[in-house]
Amino acid sequence: MDLDERIERRRRGESERALVRDFDVLSPVTHLTEPNGRGPVLERLLDVLDPTFGGDLPDDAYVWGPKGTGKSAVVSALFGHLSERNARRQSTILTTTRAVAPPATLFVYVDARDASSEFALYHDILDSVVDESVPEGGVGTDDLRDRLGEELSGTTQAVVAVDHVNESNALTTPQIDSLLDMPSMAYLVVGRDPPDADVPGSDESVAARVDETIEVPHYERHALVDILTQRASLGLARNAVSHTDIREVASWADGDAHDALAVVFGAADHALERGDDRITTDDIEVGMDAVPWPSVSLGRVLALPENRRRILRRLLELDASAVSSVTAATDALTADPHIDLSATTIKRVLYELAEAGVVKRIETDDDDDRGLGRPPSRLEPQFPTRVFRRLVDIDD
Repeated sequence: MDLDERIERRRRGESERALVRDFDVLSPVTHLTEPNGRGPVLERLLDVLDPTFGGDLPDDAYVWGPKGTGKSAVVSALFGHLSERNARRQSTILTTTRAVAPPATLFVYVDARDASSEFALYHDILDSVVDESVPEGGVGTDDLRDRLGEELSGTTQAVVAVDHVNESNALTTPQIDSLLDMPSMAYLVVGRDPPDADVPGSDESVAARVDETIEVPHYERHALVDILTQRASLGLARNAVSHTDIREVASWADGDAHDALAVVFGAADHALERGDDRITTDDIEVGMDAVPWPSVSLGRVLALPENRRRILRRLLELDASAVSSVTAATDALTADPHIDLSATTIKRVLYELAEAGVVKRIETDDDDDRGLGRPPSRLEPQFPTRVFRRLVDIDD
């Protein structure tokens, strides 16, 4: 039970009768500070990081597992706790009369979906290391690296977790290894591919340059039930969803917490549309229908540039005839007043989104979409649509 969450809801004066108390808690892109169901993985991570408690750097490591297994939740929560703990520890040490302070280890978490270039990686790490704001322009990549090297010298060292490596348009594990090759730095990279999988565009395996690998398997059904129950208790009114329906969602999701949470979120969204204060089995089915199988991670979709997110959001509003082909979708989106892009740009973006797997092109028999030599095809979103729609609308 998270007392801070419960007290904050009361402070905001949210009604106990409201169906949804906090959509953020239900969101699959929200990670709680105390993730459930990953005790053994947490212990394995602590084994790898154990040398830091004695002032030494750990071995470089690769954490891997399928989507929805809680990799990001566990790693981000652990690094957050270690960062706060070491900050308190250093504050205590600095008030003593010791002649030599033990090495200070900084724990930094970086998302490769945001830090997708050398400059961005160094910028985000340095921004976590220093107190002052790091400029986003006017400095070069080498300048940032040199400054980072200066900060991590003497009695200061860092362990950097880089999440979502080897994804489309993200840095790869060999790139991380080269960029973070510094005497006072170790890294922990997080990805989905097995250790022996090839790096995209290379014959090198994703874990070729690390010393330790940690697998994060799919959740067991009972663990997923616990996660959904915890999120529902924090984000929904009391008894808003039955335990039977939660077990059904956990079984349907097959160990994928991302998709399970997306179903509950979508079901709550549908129940609100109906004006009900409880989630029914029909709502759960609507939530399931709004989550493709397999689905793309919402975190990856939300990390897209704003113009692509807007195109996807408006795409969800088009009827079947308007998405019957890329050309039809382009025409409809070009006429949309919410999108200020040319038809050529919109069509290019749609094809790029399809190539990235965010939308799927289903070939049709129509012959009005022969542009660029591609066969005609309708577009189907490959991400949880109800969650995306509400999150993007809230952001807008």
